[in-house]
Amino acid sequence: MTILLSGFEPFDGAATNASWQAVSALRDSWDGGEPLVAVELPCAFADAWPVLRDAIDEHRPRVVVAVGLAGGTSAVRLERVAINVIDARIPDNAGSAPVDVPVVEDGPAAYFSTLPLKPALVAVRDAAVPVAVSSTAGTYVCNATFYDLMRWAEGRDDVRAGFVHVPAVSTPDAPPPGGEFLSLADVVRALRIVVETARADLEQGTATRRIEVSAGAEH
Repeated sequence: MTILLSGFEPFDGAATNASWQAVSALRDSWDGGEPLVAVELPCAFADAWPVLRDAIDEHRPRVVVAVGLAGGTSAVRLERVAINVIDARIPDNAGSAPVDVPVVEDGPAAYFSTLPLKPALVAVRDAAVPVAVSSTAGTYVCNATFYDLMRWAEGRDDVRAGFVHVPAVSTPDAPPPGGEFLSLADVVRALRIVVETARADLEQGTATRRIEVSAGAEH
């Protein structure tokens, strides 16, 4: 089982992006047995999903967690729903700023995450990391990427996919400006738990299907 995580490059003049800091740190410390691949996405409406899709096609993961930065919050946000709307408050890194246009023309209004959100919520909370289930991923590149990801994942019962927003992060030598952040270690811990919970949910679902198939064969 391959696990794929994505984070974003810096945007809006920032030097770093906490999503990529956390994803790359989890990749570098991963000891979970299965391969874990990390890919950095461009912060651009036209380019983010193609890069993520290329990574999916190459690695054929069964757990995909896209991660983005949510400034001004001090909790990890497990996103529930991606909506078919782009409404950019600022231009992306390619200078594009669409307003009130769909992510996918004639696509469904929304897609839901297939990550086990509530079990992940409980597990992250038990690890003493601030966390919440969120019902809006915004209308910027994060949401558009989330929407495209869940469009790809639709009908794939052997995949768990979704999106997580993380706050700005602090490291011992680089505290972020402002007052809303978590330590990099806490964010990495939360992402690890999300991945492990998704993996366990997928394995449990596979085992259940095997039991059902076996039972059906007996009849």
